[in-house]
Amino acid sequence: MPKRDFESLLLEAVDEGLSSLGESSKQAIYYHLEKSFNIKKQEIPTNVKVFAGALGKIFGPGADFIETLIVTRLDEKVEASVEWRLSKELKLAEYVDKARRSFFGDHKFEPVEIQVSQCGQPEMES
Repeated sequence: MPKRDFESLLLEAVDEGLSSLGESSKQAIYYHLEKSFNIKKQEIPTNVKVFAGALGKIFGPGADFIETLIVTRLDEKVEASVEWRLSKELKLAEYVDKARRSFFGDHKFEPVEIQVSQCGQPEMES
């Protein structure tokens, strides 16, 4: 599949992840990303690190949960062969890079690691 298809799938995953907060919240986040961080929705696939950084500034430790939602949706969409292992941090940009490479058939990467609590939600550090 062409690069554009991966980027469309990534945008869908972002949209679905943010939708879990509610439609009006999702729209407010996109507005804040554009006005405060100069990140338009369509530019997220080429600026994943900046997007993840903006989520961190907006939500603090809560950004981990949103990133996990996005990664889960993306993993379902691209059927990436990126193995998930449990760990303390999820790096959205790292996962997207590895999922993109997997999507295009480059399987030379190490597994991405995340930590989830027993209820299936990411652990939050206090």
